[in-house]
Amino acid sequence: MTNVAVLGVTGRMGRCLVRAIRATDDLVVSGALASPLSPTLGRDVGDAAETGPVGLQVTADRAIALAGADVAVDFTLAGACVDNVAAAAAAGVPIVIGTTGLSQTQHAEIRRLSHDLPILLAPNMSLGVNLLFSLVGHASAALSDDYDIEIFEAHHRNKADAPSGTALTIAEIAAGARGVTLADVGIHVRAGTAGPRPRGGIGFAVVRGGDIVGEHGVLYAGTGETLEIRHRASDRMTFAHGAVTAARWMIGRPPGLYGMADVLGL
Repeated sequence: MTNVAVLGVTGRMGRCLVRAIRATDDLVVSGALASPLSPTLGRDVGDAAETGPVGLQVTADRAIALAGADVAVDFTLAGACVDNVAAAAAAGVPIVIGTTGLSQTQHAEIRRLSHDLPILLAPNMSLGVNLLFSLVGHASAALSDDYDIEIFEAHHRNKADAPSGTALTIAEIAAGARGVTLADVGIHVRAGTAGPRPRGGIGFAVVRGGDIVGEHGVLYAGTGETLEIRHRASDRMTFAHGAVTAARWMIGRPPGLYGMADVLGL
């Protein structure tokens, strides 16, 4: 059996991940980390995740959560993620990161830690979304800047970061395929008299509301035609199953920074 430490076990995705792991025949939850302020500390992981007893307590101690783990999966917050990765590096435990909203400084620290530890960083664990990334790269390279690019994303009302990490990744892929950077062509705000759209700009439309699991789309608007590539997630278990696939793939990998494209062979 492969031991998996779940970091961020009481969040939406952490609970889904526990359920996904328990549904497998080859993985087991070996540790469960929550915030020091979580009311679930000391409770059974299965109770916290609403899956029935596991026989393992939720802890705020990273070393305890990582003890005996073959791989860890992090679905926490940007402010805690880098410390979790550093703890995983100290324990020699490969880690899969699904946390979004990371700053450039946090990304740089994760890259530094990947010199000594296998780290998989993915803004979205959905297998379908990662195929979308590949399609966007091909479409953006094939269609010139005569086609305006708009990125659409929608999530539940409690999502903290905007645009989503997935939307930013889509935009970065589109910009890279056209030989530019998102920093140069990104359009993040439109209000008042915004003026004509700049040629080659990549715009964002962000929706937050209700319990929307996740929607992402790319619109290529040309003269006389449009092309849309869109993905809708209707169940968070989609992301949990993707994280399980990534966790299995990470076992035995050499140090380095990986993504879901590596898992899928894209």
